[in-house]
Amino acid sequence: MTLEQLRIFVAVAQREHVTRAAAELNLTQSAVSAAISALEARHATQLFDRIGRRIALTQAGRLFLVEARAVLARAAAAEAALADLAGLKRGRLSLAASQTVGNYWLPPSMTRFRAAYPGVTLSVEIGNTETVAAMVRDGAADLGFVEGGIDGTDLETITVAEDELLLVARAAPKGGGTPLRAEDLKGLRWVVRERGSGTRAILEAALADSGLDFAALDIALELPSNEAVRSAVEAGAGATALSRLVVQDAIAAGALAALDFPLPKRRFTALRHKERAPTQAGLALLALIDRIAPAAERAQGRG
Repeated sequence: MTLEQLRIFVAVAQREHVTRAAAELNLTQSAVSAAISALEARHATQLFDRIGRRIALTQAGRLFLVEARAVLARAAAAEAALADLAGLKRGRLSLAASQTVGNYWLPPSMTRFRAAYPGVTLSVEIGNTETVAAMVRDGAADLGFVEGGIDGTDLETITVAEDELLLVARAAPKGGGTPLRAEDLKGLRWVVRERGSGTRAILEAALADSGLDFAALDIALELPSNEAVRSAVEAGAGATALSRLVVQDAIAAGALAALDFPLPKRRFTALRHKERAPTQAGLALLALIDRIAPAAERAQGRG
């Protein structure tokens, strides 16, 4: 069993699709299929069920996936340690980011990092806040970047930026720019992010502070991405709360209108595991972000 076989198995298991995994790994479909077949044959264990054109993990495959990820995480840690000795002339930095951060705020910093350290390979996985925290805890990511609160004492949180949430709809309700009261929000239909999203958690907390139970809202749609929520709102499905980063172009184009209801600002935070030594690449990325972030965004920077 080789690390390459494990990487191939994990890629196929995550996507439950050989062709997509092959494209992600820049391998031929036949090479990926051969690696999976070799694993199954060597250990006389079926890891996937072949159902028509689909594949799905067997029970053995699900158990093996946990161990394979752990082995790859340990191998990545060993590789990172050696890369540190090279003074960032080579190496790998694995990031995980929640959607608002990963799709809108983080890419410019990643671009600057690559320009400064071209020998270091950067990768980023996008998920919701809960998923990102789990990846940092499991060692699947060196650093996480989220906009939601994090429970537990095993992760260090470092404030890296400040974000503003806006309440938006396709058109302002009757009354134009009149400030909305909490009671007015009950009369709106809503499109919201899924549970586990930092954006949703902030909205729920803001409504609770205004004396309004989130469960009292008329939820038309619950969707798993900022882009899906924004598109649904632009189509008239209801109102929502999203980061200014997500909706500012749509507001400028007249596709969305900002409603006059105050929502709290929130902080984007970096996450790293307290019991794992930080990599030089991770420290370099945080230092770069610290240099370019406005001072106001770095207030109360470490928690």
